[in-house]
Amino acid sequence: MAPRDKIKILILDDEKQFTEELSGFFLDSDYESFEANTAAEGKKILINHEIDLLILDVRLPGVNGLDILKEVKTQYSNMEVIIISAHGDMDTVIKAMRLGAFDYLRKPFRYIDIQIAIERTQKYLQLQRRLKQMEERNSLISKNLEEKIDRQFIGVSPQILEVFEQAITAAKYPEANVLITGESGTGKENIARIIHYSSMRKDHVFCAVNSSAISETLLESEFFGHKKGSFTGAINDKMGFFEVCNQGTLFLDEIADMPFNLQAKILRATEEKVITRVGDTNQIHTDFRIISATNHDIESRVEERKFRLDLLHRLNTLHIHIPALRERPEDIKPLLIHFVDVYATRFSKPNIRVSEEVFDLLLKYDFPGNVRELRNMTERAIILCKGNLLGINDFPVKPQKNSTSEEHTESVNLKMNELSLIQKALKRSKYNHQATADALGIHRDALSRKMKKYNLTSKNED
Repeated sequence: MAPRDKIKILILDDEKQFTEELSGFFLDSDYESFEANTAAEGKKILINHEIDLLILDVRLPGVNGLDILKEVKTQYSNMEVIIISAHGDMDTVIKAMRLGAFDYLRKPFRYIDIQIAIERTQKYLQLQRRLKQMEERNSLISKNLEEKIDRQFIGVSPQILEVFEQAITAAKYPEANVLITGESGTGKENIARIIHYSSMRKDHVFCAVNSSAISETLLESEFFGHKKGSFTGAINDKMGFFEVCNQGTLFLDEIADMPFNLQAKILRATEEKVITRVGDTNQIHTDFRIISATNHDIESRVEERKFRLDLLHRLNTLHIHIPALRERPEDIKPLLIHFVDVYATRFSKPNIRVSEEVFDLLLKYDFPGNVRELRNMTERAIILCKGNLLGINDFPVKPQKNSTSEEHTESVNLKMNELSLIQKALKRSKYNHQATADALGIHRDALSRKMKKYNLTSKNED
């Protein structure tokens, strides 16, 4: 992409480390970024460069960031501004929006949050349309996000290879919604990205949203967008997630924690592919696929009436379950070797090797944090290592797999032997569904869903 086609971003924040880290992220994201730690530095950059987007801290030495916002919107009316702060409150948000800020993020935030905010700006959307007109193979969003996922699927166990095969199958059906389940840290978002980038939707937006992290006051606006003037602070029309993901993929993480009052509206939008912005009457057609994920037992949430059964059915067209790392120990060694290569390269420490003792140690560890925990401990080991050989002292973990505690054994058996337990309960109750459900301590409807899940048939209908 030619430099003139890049979105130019100015980061104005008094924390030098923050501006450097964010600028480094934008460098990897193929944006052109500028850093300023004082208002004077920022104004000088604005004069000498045609900035498209300003990321502005509301608290700067000797000056109020909102005053800078007001001045910038007066002198550069087409410039987009995203306000950030570690001390934000609703009054600050409202004032910023009234003065023309496009979005507001509270520190600390994930890089994906700023990425999503940028992708919703008019500058970004205009550039995306221009790139499409030039018939480039990849839009800015696909180039940016595709670079950030590890397209290599690391693992050799039959379980994880089955997951990969299921993901590739799901990619072939771009209209089908997918539910991904698994413990925290197993890589649910990575599987979602593999599905998206292997599908016909790969050249369009992949938008990841934490379903539990959005405040209830902004829920409808975030998902459906809003019309200018629809509420205090709505000074511009704003696209919601459903519009942004037109022809792309909306990834709803922590779906089981979605507020109940939003679920009916999500269901309707998912079924009809038609949304209406807050404060508007015009219907907008949008074509998106939903991939959702949860580390909870979502069926229990349904039984507790905290999650809608009809929404679960809509989201669960295809189901992919990612086993915990302790259930597929064959993957520990290839994952560790991969992470060592990644971080040794990143931290300029070539020729790092791993002793066999480390592999033996980690095979005895349960990894409650799963793949994410292994990645983090590897990064730490590479950072702190003194030589070229990683030993057991670089991985301070306590072996747990030989634990014989009754509580630990029962919890593992319950997860790994659900099918066996249901079959035994059915046999003991002579296939009486109500008696089987009572024995298992679940609702009869939940039993029916589990039997359908495992393709169990009744020998005797009660």
